[in-house]
Amino acid sequence: MNRPKITLRPARVEDAPTIAMAIALAIGDEFALHDYCGDDYLAVLTEIARAEDTQYSWRYAMVAECEGCPAGAIVGYDGARLQELREGTFSILRREVGRVPNIDDETDAGEYYLDSVAVIPEFRGRGIGVALVDAFCERAFAEGAERVGLIVDCENPDAEKLYLSQGFERAGERLFFGHRMHHLQKTK
Repeated sequence: MNRPKITLRPARVEDAPTIAMAIALAIGDEFALHDYCGDDYLAVLTEIARAEDTQYSWRYAMVAECEGCPAGAIVGYDGARLQELREGTFSILRREVGRVPNIDDETDAGEYYLDSVAVIPEFRGRGIGVALVDAFCERAFAEGAERVGLIVDCENPDAEKLYLSQGFERAGERLFFGHRMHHLQKTK
């Protein structure tokens, strides 16, 4: 049996729809998506991913392709830039939705933040998510980061187990959209 060829690469602006889908899948909560981005949340997330300086910009993303088809994406940035990048995101939300959500800070200075990662459902089970996280961490460390951080819902032990198997460790808890989240970090 031939394994399909998986390619990881830096995102391009035309990958914005794939990045938007990955963000929506990573958030996973339909109510939160509507609250955050309005009824046409995929179009709004695509606009945010097309922008230069937002939390979900194509500039801070990597895309996985399987046999030339978009299969998933990962987005992250220097945690010290959270407020600056969030303002870019909020600017688009103000224009497109007319409001911005009240969101707790999920990262801060001192870590390179893995904001969102997801594999499109038909491509799951092929190791793409693990490959995206590994490549993201390698890139962050190569750019001088000492640690990579992320949050995972305390009620999602399977996701936490996956990250722990990739070398992440618990570093505390945070609240995000009213959910208790484990804050995980991986050090260089």
